[in-house]
Amino acid sequence: MSAVGAAVEDGSLGGRVWFYSNYHCNLACTYCLTDSAPTSRRRLLDSGDLVRLAGEAAGLGFTSLGITGGEPFLVPDMPRTVARLAEFLPVVVLTNGTLVTDRLLRQLAPLAALPVAVQVSLDSADASVNDSARDRRNFALVVEAIPRLRAAGVRVRVATTSEGLSVEERSSLCALHRSLGVADADHVVRPVVRRGRAAVRGVGVDARASDLPPELTITADGAFWSPFGPTVRAEQLDTDLLITRTTRPLSIPAEAMLRVIDGRPPGEDSSLGIR
Repeated sequence: MSAVGAAVEDGSLGGRVWFYSNYHCNLACTYCLTDSAPTSRRRLLDSGDLVRLAGEAAGLGFTSLGITGGEPFLVPDMPRTVARLAEFLPVVVLTNGTLVTDRLLRQLAPLAALPVAVQVSLDSADASVNDSARDRRNFALVVEAIPRLRAAGVRVRVATTSEGLSVEERSSLCALHRSLGVADADHVVRPVVRRGRAAVRGVGVDARASDLPPELTITADGAFWSPFGPTVRAEQLDTDLLITRTTRPLSIPAEAMLRVIDGRPPGEDSSLGIR
């Protein structure tokens, strides 16, 4: 077993490798980690590089892949790229769910036969609360998109980012995602992290490296400790969680991750439950 495979097996290294496919987005959410918006610099990962990195990840002993942004489905041919990645490892793709057109559904249809999940953001069962943090009509588009994705055979997860849900709010939200066909096991709730646009606004929880699960994250700017690492504040990239600027071959940042993990003090395990 490789050193990466052994670290994944014993839990000291996350099994998923994350890829930031791009940084631009059709929305400008108030708590966005990457300060993404329609006007943001794109900073794309080439689809060919993604496929090569996926093959390397599988060979090193990683167990799954994640695609995030920005909004990944703004990248041309992203559905085909995801299908190619899924030939190596299971894939989860994060999306705001507002771009699910008939055309995109046709492109996504082949994913139904592959180990792929599309994770859609939905922060509240109250449309006005959800849309205040995201965009006008976001709620309506998402609750329409989820059943359409499921009807196409695509596995759907729901991700909720919040500064805190009351028991009643969480109950309403869970009732909503269940009514849309998404099981509790496919609902992720996570806090707003005070990085990126949230830091500018002074909201969310502070998170140190020790609070964030070590999941190798690859971007156009380098490799980071966590998908919460390559954040952007006022158009400036945060480098406090940068592991290495070198991303190819993947063994270089993977080995750098292992060296950092080996140097962490005892008891500094993840504590925020962020995933």
